[in-house]
Amino acid sequence: MSNIGSYESKYENFDWDISKKELEYGKDGMYNLAYYCSDRICEQGHGKQTALIWEGFKGETKQYTFDQVRVFSNVFAHFLKDKGIKPGDRVCLFMDRIPELYISFLGILKTGAIVQPLFSAFGEDALFTRLDDARTKVVLTTVKHVRKIRRIREKLPELSLIIVVDAGEKKLSENEIAFSMETLPKQENFEIHKAGPEEPSVLHYTSGTTGKPKGAQHVHSSIIAQYITARWALDITPEDIYWCTADPGWVTGTSYGIIGPWSIGVTQVILDSGFSSEKWYKFIQKHKVTVWYTAPTAIRLLMKDGTDLVKQHDMSSLRYMISVGEPLNAEAVIWSKDTFGMPFYDSYWQTETGAIVITNFPGMEVKPGSMGRPFPGITATVLDLRTFQPITKTGTVGLIALKPGWPSMFRTYWNNKEMYESKFKNGWYICGDRASIDADGYYWFVGRDDDVINTGGHLVGPFEIESALLEHEAVAESAAVGKPDPVNMEVVKAFVALKPGFEPSADIELSIMNFIRKRLSPLAMPQEIEFVDSLPKTRSGKIMRRLLRAKEWGEEIGDTSTLEND
Repeated sequence: MSNIGSYESKYENFDWDISKKELEYGKDGMYNLAYYCSDRICEQGHGKQTALIWEGFKGETKQYTFDQVRVFSNVFAHFLKDKGIKPGDRVCLFMDRIPELYISFLGILKTGAIVQPLFSAFGEDALFTRLDDARTKVVLTTVKHVRKIRRIREKLPELSLIIVVDAGEKKLSENEIAFSMETLPKQENFEIHKAGPEEPSVLHYTSGTTGKPKGAQHVHSSIIAQYITARWALDITPEDIYWCTADPGWVTGTSYGIIGPWSIGVTQVILDSGFSSEKWYKFIQKHKVTVWYTAPTAIRLLMKDGTDLVKQHDMSSLRYMISVGEPLNAEAVIWSKDTFGMPFYDSYWQTETGAIVITNFPGMEVKPGSMGRPFPGITATVLDLRTFQPITKTGTVGLIALKPGWPSMFRTYWNNKEMYESKFKNGWYICGDRASIDADGYYWFVGRDDDVINTGGHLVGPFEIESALLEHEAVAESAAVGKPDPVNMEVVKAFVALKPGFEPSADIELSIMNFIRKRLSPLAMPQEIEFVDSLPKTRSGKIMRRLLRAKEWGEEIGDTSTLEND
């Protein structure tokens, strides 16, 4: 049963001050969100409660109380401050899902620096683009990943220090420092930076269709939305055992893998291991997980392995399940209800929104395949594709749009004000997705409004893939699009035109694949390469990815009047 109450009453009577009052946000001039995720929980008398239970891929486990999270985040903060880190400096986290990742996130914020979490599977090109754009000063990483940084170090003059959190006695290169959270002197006290509510906190990079990835800049007061959405949309209470399967390299892993749950004071569990249905079920059974936040791709993989495997494990601890990252298909909702005795609820939001904005609210009727309804405090609509005016006709497809002003909304794109301003039309923030609204106010996702590829819930921009392809000696032109996939929704397909003197062959395809494997994350790797004589372009020379995508999805090609050869 939900702990929340009816959606209608919550929506009608909502004010963001509800969240501020519950958090006591701004008390004694404190707005730094790291305080609310550690020190405040301890001050409330819950320091001995378990904050984090971590399990590695070999089955090893570690546990930390909220008091230990407070003290160890102070250790990080003290160390960084001693190394000259100042408020506003960008400090990157580039490591797997180990305890240090979660605890250092708070430590960085305590200094007033800006956290820049990056997915540890990024190749060196993707890593360089983001570190260069942010002018990152420090990277916290591990022995496993430090080599990628070394290979691009000379091209990053702003990068002054690399901290390796698990180096031990290993020899490191110049301007690299070994750091051990648990062997350094404990820091009971650290003077937390008195950040203002609008002071930058987290810089998350998101993919785009053209140009560099964009750094979505969030502020400390984002916690106002992240706390209340974790309470109401995820239905988390301090008594729960909570599991968010997202990596903190992505916004879900920070908003709801660190900030939201820990601001509530909940025990969360982390599995630093690859996907396996059996391993996941054993993990839930072992730790008696009660609230589970995961992605549709994972759910579809669970479905693929069947219900018999579920029955071999005790799933009775689960009381609420919710998904994020991509549309949750109706079949998955029905399957989960039949299999677990409860449905997976769908939720919708983005890197730019910082928190859930449309969701299937606990306790409300779930319409399989629908994203749900706007979260209390969020004014949403769909806009006409040409006029950007709200559509009043039920069931008509338009652009999902939100009224600006919710606390976790990004404040800008890093050093890209023009791109930021382009996201707003007629007083609305344009999400970049299309949907329709039914007579009951439920939203139904239709698709992306741009060329970004949603593979397994992770947005991949074609620009980075195409750029990597073009570096190969045989590639003259390239285009990357999403193609349908039964598990990941879409995967990357590349179209390649070769230079004179090169002919399509299995050998040249293998050469290209091996070449770009070192430059791209596994998510961005093409699953297929199709060789073409040339790519469709407009008369101005812009590649028409829309035509290539339409071919893959069996869609209407639409207007081709601007085609170069039309």
